[in-house]
Amino acid sequence: MSNNLKTIKELADELGVSKQTIRNKIDKDFREKFVQTIKIKGNNTLVINNAGYSLLKKTLQNDTAQTAKTLQNDTAQTEKTLQNDTAQTAKTLQNDTAQTAKTLQNDTAQTAKTLQNDTAQTKLICFLEEQLDKKEQQLSVKDKQLENKDTQISQMQNLLDQQQRLALQDKKLLEEYKAENDNLKALKMPSQETEFKHLDNQYKDEVNALKEKLENLQEQIKVQKRIEEQEKPRKWWGLWRK
Repeated sequence: MSNNLKTIKELADELGVSKQTIRNKIDKDFREKFVQTIKIKGNNTLVINNAGYSLLKKTLQNDTAQTAKTLQNDTAQTEKTLQNDTAQTAKTLQNDTAQTAKTLQNDTAQTAKTLQNDTAQTKLICFLEEQLDKKEQQLSVKDKQLENKDTQISQMQNLLDQQQRLALQDKKLLEEYKAENDNLKALKMPSQETEFKHLDNQYKDEVNALKEKLENLQEQIKVQKRIEEQEKPRKWWGLWRK
């Protein structure tokens, strides 16, 4: 394929995106300005010129930069939310623990006071064991809640790590696109200047040829006029003689 024309597949391979991504960027206005249809191996194939290639590449770079910026903002927001949730969870658990201890103290004090009037030692022991079982159940529930919170914090941390890695990958890809664009500009400038010189020389040759044809035509007209001027007296003299 010519360096000035590229197929959708060639563009997708060079820019590191799918062919569908390229097709999604080709709207009606873009097609009219930058897209042609040519025969390749007997099939009609869409090709895009250099100007369209540069515009597509710039658009994809802008999309990548916008994605990286959005991802960076999302990562910062996620980290802030995670910090707030962690602080809130710690504060809630601290309050719950303090409330549980206070409740346990009050229940124990109330139980002791109630059992002071109970003369049956066995009943006191059974009651205390029952209260202890309840408190152990409550502590078990709290432990389960702590485990769930730890799991959620771990999942959020993994998600944050993944988002940071993606942001770094997008940044690296953007830098590679910029470097490739600079290299392409450096490579294309000499060939374009040579092409412009060739077109300028061709245009001058065509102008000189047209000037030469015009001069020849003017000379023929002058000769024809001289012939007509020479013939006029003869015709007038012939009529006078008759």
